[in-house]
Amino acid sequence: MNEYINLTLENIDDEHICCAIGDKKHQSGVDSKKEWIKSKLADGHVFRKLNARGKIFIEYEPVETAWVPISGKNYEYIYCLWVAGSFKGKGIAKELLEYAINDSKTKGMSGICTLTSKKKKPFIGEKQFFLHYGFKVVDEIGDYELLALQFDENETPKFNDNARKMKIDKEDFTIYYSNLCPYVEYEVKELSAYAKTKNIKINFIKIDTLEKAKNAPCVFNNWANFYKGEFISNTILNANAFEKLISK
Repeated sequence: MNEYINLTLENIDDEHICCAIGDKKHQSGVDSKKEWIKSKLADGHVFRKLNARGKIFIEYEPVETAWVPISGKNYEYIYCLWVAGSFKGKGIAKELLEYAINDSKTKGMSGICTLTSKKKKPFIGEKQFFLHYGFKVVDEIGDYELLALQFDENETPKFNDNARKMKIDKEDFTIYYSNLCPYVEYEVKELSAYAKTKNIKINFIKIDTLEKAKNAPCVFNNWANFYKGEFISNTILNANAFEKLISK
């Protein structure tokens, strides 16, 4: 039987958070993510992981306080459900999702929702997996879809109007990011250094409050790339990935 751990203020300093395990260059990002989780636990934030050394976890909280440009009432929002490597195909994702669903019902929630996409994208949930459990598309922006599993007749969540713009008024390459992902902090530093050596202007806009997250000008989970005012992807970039992207 699989053993799971929910992060708390009492154990978070001693537990890993799955992503970037053992990668020292991302330690600063891991520390920032842990501090963010600590600040969110009072909101009902849940980070549940398999008690093993691997990338196996689910992370969710009430949509009202979730750092995404989505509005809703009495729904949980799943930020991430990740089962990687040798742990795939063992029913762990099923157990994690079922825990979140049952936890939401126990708390008297109206449902649970998450972000997916019509075509597979990095750092976005697998649409077919959620559809199998009864989730349905309740809103969409371009290739991105909001899926929800309803428990009662309350109104389903939706993307905020500002997120539908998918445009900004800056022509320079612009990145919106947050500490929701422990990989982000290192990549921002690497890209900043790269831009300086190449004399390229990259604007970095940090989403560091709930208000900023709710008012993001695009679908946002932890990273968003804009170029010439247009949203181009949610892919977290390092210097090499940036070069490939702008050369297209």
